[in-house]
Amino acid sequence: MKYLFSLIFSILLLNVVSAQDYKKVLANVLLNKMEDAKRDIDKIEADPKGQNKPETWYWKSKIYASINKNEVARQNYPTILSDAEKAIKKYIELDPTFAIVKEKGPEGFFDLYTYSFNTGLKDFKDKNWAGAATDFEGATFYSDYIFKNKWSSSQAPFDTTSILYAAYSNQNAKQLDNASKYYLRLAEAKCTGEGYQDIYKFLVEHFMNQKDKNSFDKVLSIGRELYPSEKASWEYYETEYIDQNFTLAEKTDFYDKGDAAGTITENQYLQFGDVFVNVRHKETDSAKFDFYTKKGVEAFKKAYAKNNQNALAAYNVAVIYYNYFNESDDRYAANIKAMQQLNLNRPVEKDPKKKAATDANIKLKAEEIKKANVLVEKESLENVETSLDWLTKSFTLLKDKEKRTNTEKSVINKTVDFLANLYYYKMNKVRGKDAKAYDALELKYKEYDNLHGKY
Repeated sequence: MKYLFSLIFSILLLNVVSAQDYKKVLANVLLNKMEDAKRDIDKIEADPKGQNKPETWYWKSKIYASINKNEVARQNYPTILSDAEKAIKKYIELDPTFAIVKEKGPEGFFDLYTYSFNTGLKDFKDKNWAGAATDFEGATFYSDYIFKNKWSSSQAPFDTTSILYAAYSNQNAKQLDNASKYYLRLAEAKCTGEGYQDIYKFLVEHFMNQKDKNSFDKVLSIGRELYPSEKASWEYYETEYIDQNFTLAEKTDFYDKGDAAGTITENQYLQFGDVFVNVRHKETDSAKFDFYTKKGVEAFKKAYAKNNQNALAAYNVAVIYYNYFNESDDRYAANIKAMQQLNLNRPVEKDPKKKAATDANIKLKAEEIKKANVLVEKESLENVETSLDWLTKSFTLLKDKEKRTNTEKSVINKTVDFLANLYYYKMNKVRGKDAKAYDALELKYKEYDNLHGKY
């Protein structure tokens, strides 16, 4: 019995001593003798009994964070910052309700937050993006506890500035997954402000590239809600996601259903037009890309039908028919060359019967080529007229516009060149046949040729 009493007394004594040790730490902290307090808390930590006590890690993080913020004192302890960070994380693990912080104060959190934030600003200014990202991620970590537990006077749910800087820094450091994590917090909170729409654009692009449809759709929906004036951008991203991540069959199905339902917008018709026309560069099946080129023409025409001031839609239709003209004109020239080759390759026959048979065969082939060229020429002229019609629409819309975008400047300069080329073609077709028509076409050719590079 006497032994048991002695054992109980010894345990109580140990607890008293431990409590006394923390009081000694507190006394040095109150006197701002942080290096003395550090020696005291280091002794407690060295004792196995102290390592499982949240008080140990609370005081260690507080003391180490305080020393770290003193530039002179910090030089004596090279690992003081990382030690403080480890200590505060250990404290959070052992005291998840923050009972000790509520009793004694969250100064350690504030000191580490302030240091991380200020260091982040310096690294950001120096364009040390990776360093700044780490700093602001740390600032966000501490501020999350500060804001969540309302240890500051702010009623905000989180520290927007730290999160924004963490996102910026990661983005500049090309750490895009990390950047998206911080931007997403702002997006989910529906943060707005000048330039904030770029956050939503970054996220939809990132999730599009990651093929993360759920996240893409979520952010796109928030972007549309908060920035309805950016409607064209959201439509672009929606169609771009489809272009990048859907199969050709899926793209076609999406377009056809939307077209039938009347949900495809003017801008989306333009984008789908590009999608279908560019199949030519991705497919080797000529029948397939001819089908999709025609589907592209249809999409561009529907964009123009929704807005007859859309010069780009008119231009795109014109260019497709201009290319059709070039292809048919090349076939016409190839047929002419084939006819010339018939005569150049005519075998020399001394036998009158063989010569007559050869001549008849060549004449038959020549007639077939001539007939083919009649159809080809008709096709060429039809393509010319269609292209001229749409080029004229595009030119008329752009010629008197006071402020043109760079795209519009490029379009109108190409438009006048194409118009000049087509009128030159038509002019030569009537040369020596119809002087009046020739003169009229020559005037049109010169009108547009004189505009080369003027826009």
